[in-house]
Amino acid sequence: MKHIARKRFGQHFLTDAAIIDAIVSAIAPSPGDAMVEIGPGLAALTQPLVERLGRLAVIELDRDLAARLRSHGQLDVIESDVLKVDFSALAERLAVPRIRVVGNLPYNISTPILFHLLDHVAVVQDQHFMLQKEVIDRMVARPATADYGRLSVMLQWRYAMDNVLFVPPESFDPPPRVDSAIVRMLPLAEPPAIDIGRFSTMVQVAFSQRRKILRNTLGRWLDEQGYSGDFDLQRRAEEVPVAEYVALVQTTQT
Repeated sequence: MKHIARKRFGQHFLTDAAIIDAIVSAIAPSPGDAMVEIGPGLAALTQPLVERLGRLAVIELDRDLAARLRSHGQLDVIESDVLKVDFSALAERLAVPRIRVVGNLPYNISTPILFHLLDHVAVVQDQHFMLQKEVIDRMVARPATADYGRLSVMLQWRYAMDNVLFVPPESFDPPPRVDSAIVRMLPLAEPPAIDIGRFSTMVQVAFSQRRKILRNTLGRWLDEQGYSGDFDLQRRAEEVPVAEYVALVQTTQT
Protein backbone atom coordinates (compact mmCIF):
# COMPACT_ATOMS: atom_id res chain seq x y z
CA MET A 1 0.00 0.00 0.00
CA LYS A 2 1.33 3.43 -0.95
CA HIS A 3 2.14 5.60 2.04
CA ILE A 4 0.53 9.04 1.86
CA ALA A 5 2.81 11.81 3.11
CA ARG A 6 1.51 13.29 6.35
CA LYS A 7 1.61 17.05 6.54
CA ARG A 8 1.68 17.12 10.35
CA PHE A 9 5.01 15.24 10.24
CA GLY A 10 6.41 17.49 7.51
CA GLN A 11 6.91 14.48 5.23
CA HIS A 12 8.56 14.96 1.84
CA PHE A 13 10.03 11.74 0.47
CA LEU A 14 13.25 11.82 -1.51
CA THR A 15 12.86 10.08 -4.88
CA ASP A 16 15.69 11.34 -7.14
CA ALA A 17 18.20 8.47 -7.56
CA ALA A 18 21.03 10.75 -8.67
CA ILE A 19 20.57 13.01 -5.64
CA ILE A 20 20.42 10.00 -3.34
CA ASP A 21 23.71 8.71 -4.78
CA ALA A 22 25.29 12.14 -4.30
CA ILE A 23 24.14 12.30 -0.68
CA VAL A 24 25.50 8.85 0.09
CA SER A 25 28.81 9.83 -1.51
CA ALA A 26 28.93 12.96 0.67
CA ILE A 27 28.25 10.92 3.80
CA ALA A 28 30.82 8.26 2.78
CA PRO A 29 29.56 5.45 5.03
CA SER A 30 32.00 2.66 5.86
CA PRO A 31 31.22 -0.89 7.07
CA GLY A 32 30.85 -0.91 10.83
CA ASP A 33 30.21 2.83 11.25
CA ALA A 34 27.77 3.45 14.11
CA MET A 35 25.22 5.54 12.24
CA VAL A 36 21.80 6.85 13.21
CA GLU A 37 19.30 8.11 10.62
CA ILE A 38 16.59 10.56 11.65
CA GLY A 39 13.34 10.26 9.69
CA PRO A 40 14.07 7.35 7.32
CA GLY A 41 10.58 7.56 5.81
CA LEU A 42 10.30 5.21 2.84
CA ALA A 43 13.97 4.20 3.16
CA ALA A 44 15.21 5.97 0.00
CA LEU A 45 18.42 6.91 1.78
CA THR A 46 18.22 4.15 4.37
CA GLN A 47 18.68 1.27 1.92
CA PRO A 48 21.89 2.46 0.21
CA LEU A 49 23.29 3.42 3.61
CA VAL A 50 22.60 0.06 5.26
CA GLU A 51 24.00 -1.78 2.24
CA ARG A 52 27.33 -0.08 2.92
CA LEU A 53 27.15 -0.16 6.73
CA GLY A 54 25.77 -3.60 7.43
CA ARG A 55 23.52 -2.25 10.19
CA LEU A 56 21.80 1.07 10.84
CA ALA A 57 19.74 2.59 13.67
CA VAL A 58 16.76 4.66 12.53
CA ILE A 59 14.46 7.05 14.40
CA GLU A 60 10.93 7.24 13.00
CA LEU A 61 7.88 8.89 14.59
CA ASP A 62 5.26 7.71 12.08
CA ARG A 63 4.04 4.36 13.44
CA ASP A 64 3.03 3.03 10.02
CA LEU A 65 6.48 3.73 8.60
CA ALA A 66 8.12 2.35 11.75
CA ALA A 67 6.18 -0.88 11.28
CA ARG A 68 7.41 -1.16 7.69
CA LEU A 69 10.99 -0.51 8.73
CA ARG A 70 10.87 -3.24 11.39
CA SER A 71 10.47 -5.83 8.63
CA HIS A 72 13.97 -4.95 7.43
CA GLY A 73 16.45 -7.31 9.01
CA GLN A 74 19.34 -4.83 9.23
CA LEU A 75 17.62 -1.91 10.94
CA ASP A 76 17.31 -1.07 14.62
CA VAL A 77 14.07 0.93 14.69
CA ILE A 78 13.49 3.54 17.39
CA GLU A 79 9.85 4.66 17.19
CA SER A 80 10.00 8.06 18.83
CA ASP A 81 9.91 11.81 18.51
CA VAL A 82 13.57 12.63 17.80
CA LEU A 83 13.41 15.49 20.31
CA LYS A 84 12.88 12.87 23.03
CA VAL A 85 15.78 10.65 22.02
CA ASP A 86 18.80 10.67 24.33
CA PHE A 87 21.64 10.41 21.80
CA SER A 88 24.24 10.07 24.54
CA ALA A 89 22.41 7.02 25.90
CA LEU A 90 21.99 5.72 22.36
CA ALA A 91 25.76 5.85 21.77
CA GLU A 92 26.23 3.96 25.04
CA ARG A 93 23.69 1.36 23.95
CA LEU A 94 25.50 0.93 20.65
CA ALA A 95 28.73 0.52 22.65
CA VAL A 96 30.60 3.22 20.72
CA PRO A 97 32.27 6.46 21.83
CA ARG A 98 30.73 8.46 18.99
CA ILE A 99 27.96 8.11 16.42
CA ARG A 100 27.40 9.46 12.93
CA VAL A 101 24.01 11.14 12.51
CA VAL A 102 22.22 11.65 9.18
CA GLY A 103 18.73 12.43 8.01
CA ASN A 104 16.17 14.34 5.99
CA LEU A 105 14.95 16.46 8.90
CA PRO A 106 11.33 17.64 9.13
CA TYR A 107 11.66 21.27 8.07
CA ASN A 108 9.06 22.47 10.56
CA ILE A 109 11.21 21.39 13.55
CA SER A 110 14.71 21.41 12.06
CA THR A 111 16.11 24.12 14.36
CA PRO A 112 14.87 22.44 17.59
CA ILE A 113 16.47 19.19 16.37
CA LEU A 114 19.79 20.93 15.74
CA PHE A 115 19.75 22.44 19.24
CA HIS A 116 18.73 19.09 20.77
CA LEU A 117 21.72 17.42 19.12
CA LEU A 118 23.97 20.22 20.34
CA ASP A 119 23.26 18.93 23.86
CA HIS A 120 24.75 15.58 22.82
CA VAL A 121 27.58 16.80 20.59
CA ALA A 122 30.20 15.07 22.75
CA VAL A 123 29.10 11.69 21.34
CA VAL A 124 28.77 12.85 17.71
CA GLN A 125 31.42 12.15 15.09
CA ASP A 126 29.67 14.04 12.30
CA GLN A 127 26.23 15.05 11.04
CA HIS A 128 24.84 15.21 7.50
CA PHE A 129 21.35 16.67 7.18
CA MET A 130 18.90 17.58 4.46
CA LEU A 131 17.45 20.94 5.41
CA GLN A 132 15.73 23.92 3.89
CA LYS A 133 18.45 25.74 1.96
CA GLU A 134 17.75 29.07 3.64
CA VAL A 135 18.32 27.43 7.05
CA ILE A 136 21.70 26.11 5.91
CA ASP A 137 22.53 29.56 4.51
CA ARG A 138 21.97 30.91 8.03
CA MET A 139 23.96 28.10 9.65
CA VAL A 140 27.10 28.75 7.58
CA ALA A 141 26.74 32.54 7.20
CA ARG A 142 29.67 34.88 7.76
CA PRO A 143 29.48 38.02 9.93
CA ALA A 144 28.16 41.23 8.37
CA THR A 145 25.79 39.37 6.05
CA ALA A 146 21.99 39.27 6.08
CA ASP A 147 21.92 35.53 6.90
CA TYR A 148 24.23 35.79 9.91
CA GLY A 149 22.27 35.51 13.13
CA ARG A 150 21.62 33.58 16.32
CA LEU A 151 21.61 30.20 14.56
CA SER A 152 24.97 30.97 12.93
CA VAL A 153 26.63 31.84 16.23
CA MET A 154 25.04 29.06 18.28
CA LEU A 155 26.26 26.38 15.86
CA GLN A 156 29.55 27.81 14.61
CA TRP A 157 31.08 27.99 18.09
CA ARG A 158 30.86 24.17 18.17
CA TYR A 159 30.89 22.90 14.56
CA ALA A 160 32.74 23.38 11.31
CA MET A 161 29.98 23.36 8.67
CA ASP A 162 29.69 23.24 4.90
CA ASN A 163 26.82 23.37 2.42
CA VAL A 164 27.78 20.33 0.33
CA LEU A 165 24.88 19.75 -2.08
CA PHE A 166 21.91 21.64 -3.53
CA VAL A 167 18.65 19.65 -3.74
CA PRO A 168 15.78 21.05 -5.88
CA PRO A 169 12.09 20.61 -4.94
CA GLU A 170 11.44 18.14 -7.77
CA SER A 171 13.71 15.64 -6.02
CA PHE A 172 10.87 14.94 -3.56
CA ASP A 173 7.34 13.52 -3.52
CA PRO A 174 5.46 15.65 -2.72
CA PRO A 175 7.80 18.50 -3.68
CA PRO A 176 8.29 21.11 -0.94
CA ARG A 177 7.77 24.79 -1.74
CA VAL A 178 11.39 25.58 -0.92
CA ASP A 179 14.87 24.66 -2.10
CA SER A 180 16.80 22.17 0.00
CA ALA A 181 20.45 21.36 0.59
CA ILE A 182 22.76 19.03 2.47
CA VAL A 183 24.90 20.37 5.30
CA ARG A 184 27.95 18.65 6.77
CA MET A 185 28.57 19.39 10.47
CA LEU A 186 31.85 18.39 12.08
CA PRO A 187 32.17 18.96 15.85
CA LEU A 188 35.31 20.93 16.67
CA ALA A 189 38.01 18.74 18.21
CA GLU A 190 38.92 21.38 20.81
CA PRO A 191 35.86 23.60 21.36
CA PRO A 192 36.13 26.66 23.60
CA ALA A 193 35.12 26.14 27.22
CA ILE A 194 31.91 28.10 27.79
CA ASP A 195 28.75 27.95 29.85
CA ILE A 196 26.38 27.02 27.02
CA GLY A 197 23.28 28.23 28.86
CA ARG A 198 24.84 31.62 29.52
CA PHE A 199 26.14 31.79 25.97
CA SER A 200 22.69 31.02 24.56
CA THR A 201 21.11 33.77 26.66
CA MET A 202 23.75 36.31 25.66
CA VAL A 203 23.42 35.55 21.94
CA GLN A 204 19.62 35.67 22.12
CA VAL A 205 19.77 39.09 23.78
CA ALA A 206 22.30 40.34 21.21
CA PHE A 207 20.09 39.40 18.25
CA SER A 208 16.78 40.36 19.87
CA GLN A 209 16.68 43.65 17.93
CA ARG A 210 18.88 43.26 14.89
CA ARG A 211 18.46 46.83 13.63
CA LYS A 212 19.68 48.41 16.85
CA ILE A 213 23.28 48.76 17.98
CA LEU A 214 24.33 46.42 20.77
CA ARG A 215 24.47 49.19 23.36
CA ASN A 216 20.65 49.10 23.41
CA THR A 217 20.38 45.32 23.85
CA LEU A 218 23.52 43.47 24.87
CA GLY A 219 24.82 46.53 26.71
CA ARG A 220 22.07 46.28 29.30
CA TRP A 221 22.72 42.57 29.81
CA LEU A 222 26.44 43.20 30.27
CA ASP A 223 25.71 45.93 32.82
CA GLU A 224 23.64 43.43 34.78
CA GLN A 225 26.62 41.04 34.78
CA GLY A 226 28.88 43.76 36.15
CA TYR A 227 30.99 43.71 32.98
CA SER A 228 33.55 46.51 32.74
CA GLY A 229 35.54 45.51 29.65
CA ASP A 230 35.99 47.29 26.35
CA PHE A 231 33.75 45.24 24.06
CA ASP A 232 32.61 47.50 21.18
CA LEU A 233 28.87 48.00 21.62
CA GLN A 234 28.60 50.50 18.76
CA ARG A 235 28.06 47.62 16.35
CA ARG A 236 25.00 45.64 15.35
CA ALA A 237 24.81 42.00 16.42
CA GLU A 238 25.50 40.65 12.92
CA GLU A 239 28.81 42.52 12.76
CA VAL A 240 30.38 40.57 15.63
CA PRO A 241 32.33 37.39 14.75
CA VAL A 242 31.64 34.17 16.65
CA ALA A 243 35.05 34.25 18.31
CA GLU A 244 34.26 37.62 19.87
CA TYR A 245 30.97 36.37 21.32
CA VAL A 246 32.81 33.37 22.75
CA ALA A 247 35.53 35.56 24.27
CA LEU A 248 32.91 37.89 25.72
CA VAL A 249 30.94 35.17 27.49
CA GLN A 250 34.16 33.68 28.84
CA THR A 251 35.02 37.06 30.33
CA THR A 252 31.61 37.39 31.99
CA GLN A 253 31.84 33.87 33.46
CA THR A 254 34.74 34.80 35.70
